[in-house]
Amino acid sequence: MTHHVSLTTNESENRFELHHGDELIGRIDYEMSGDAIDLTHTEVDPDHGGQGYAQRLVEYALTHARERDLSVKASCPYVAKYLDQHDEHADLRA
Repeated sequence: MTHHVSLTTNESENRFELHHGDELIGRIDYEMSGDAIDLTHTEVDPDHGGQGYAQRLVEYALTHARERDLSVKASCPYVAKYLDQHDEHADLRA
């Protein structure tokens, strides 16, 4: 059986989620403050590590922020490092 990977926004839990089939395998938690979103924690199930899923989650979260004209605060060290390495997202920083 082939499982697909999907990214969703779970507003009731304040997180972006990555699913492999029906299994939740990664997430980024966030907090909203006015027109800013603070990406506070990134986590990928260790069984699915090393496949670029954390990066996909960050890209999804940044696209979400851009589409809603939100500025981004990166309390999560992984997100902060990603932003430091990707100048194309510099305009999103709070």
